[in-house]
Amino acid sequence: MRSPHVQQALSWRTGLAYGALAAPLAFVSLPLYVTLPHYYAAVAGAPLAGLGAVLLATRALDALLDPALGRLADRLLQRGRRAAWLAAALGSLAMALGFAALWHPPTGTEAQMLGWLAGCLLLSTLAYSAVGILHQTWGTRWGGEAAWRTKVTAWREGATLVGVLVASVLPSLLGMDATSAVLVAALGLGLLGLYRLRDPRGDAVHAGALAAQRYALPAAPPQPSPWRDASFRRLLSVFMLNGIAAAIPATLLPFFVVDRLQAPELLPLFLLGYFTAAALGLPLWVKAVARWGLAPSWRAGMLASVMAFFSASLLGAGDAWAFAAICMASGLALGADMAVPGALLTGVIHESGHGGSGDGRYLGWWTCATKLNLALAAGLCLPLLAAAGYHSGSADAAGLQALAWAYGGLPCLLKLMALACLWRAERLQPTWR
Repeated sequence: MRSPHVQQALSWRTGLAYGALAAPLAFVSLPLYVTLPHYYAAVAGAPLAGLGAVLLATRALDALLDPALGRLADRLLQRGRRAAWLAAALGSLAMALGFAALWHPPTGTEAQMLGWLAGCLLLSTLAYSAVGILHQTWGTRWGGEAAWRTKVTAWREGATLVGVLVASVLPSLLGMDATSAVLVAALGLGLLGLYRLRDPRGDAVHAGALAAQRYALPAAPPQPSPWRDASFRRLLSVFMLNGIAAAIPATLLPFFVVDRLQAPELLPLFLLGYFTAAALGLPLWVKAVARWGLAPSWRAGMLASVMAFFSASLLGAGDAWAFAAICMASGLALGADMAVPGALLTGVIHESGHGGSGDGRYLGWWTCATKLNLALAAGLCLPLLAAAGYHSGSADAAGLQALAWAYGGLPCLLKLMALACLWRAERLQPTWR
């Protein structure tokens, strides 16, 4: 049975108030996962093997703590919006401090530099995880049907794109100190929106009761772990394969542009084109979900990404404008990755009967998977490339070819594996259509 609350339109004021905090969170994530490895390798002079080990260790530890942060988000929201908001404000402050310190490593030994990186990165990413999980849980508790969930997700991911668009050009224009100052201001605006946010479906009916009514489910005690939910396991397997496929080129992009394409001055333009195309494509994917359904739209996005991206492995010096076209095409496909998975996850949570009470536990593992994707991309690809003869600034033909195949070929293979898993899961989960 459909609840009348679910059919209520999501106003732009509510969408903006909820989504605004995602912009500074994305503003942090792009430099941390794209700019930081290249900065410490090329500017600070950190060895690739040591850099990869630190990134793998810190990101893996951060990921392992995410399930606990998810349970904490549930408890905070059960205590009320004020407690949750105060926690978000404290986490935002810690994140801003760690982020600003990252770009001022000590000039001592390599061990001191890598130790500074590990400490500041842990502070930044743990705070980022706590605030991000709490923010997602806040919106996931609203529940709703596919079109509603997609709109809520789209507001959050649309703000994410605004954040990455600014972060893709601001560091090269003003430097990292000015970038850190802009981050503080953006966090303040995002927290203000969250402070004023109210449940768009009304506070009279608890979200968990709405979920039980909507899916005709009896009230049930929380499951000991989301891993007992088969639909969650299926969705997470697709999400991880697809996420690793996205994390590898995100980590290797600066190396590919600087050394393979030999166009370092165009890196901000490539990022700007990619995320601009994603922002333009996101509303189209929202409409696609309304017409085709969630899983079919995501499969279409994966296939479009493979078609657009495979040729990147064939590019070399002088092919910068061809790569710009690839960035635009793959950016359009990115909208599906942003709009659909979060909406599917919300449906899985509420169909399990734990909407409004156990959302954070699911999102904790979801965020953990995201971090593991990024950790594997940095911790495995960089040392393997070093073993293949590539290092930052290399002109070795074999090393550059290994970089090209790692950047363009491997992600396509993983995308196709994710597509096959999603197709199989869709046959077992008719509500995903």
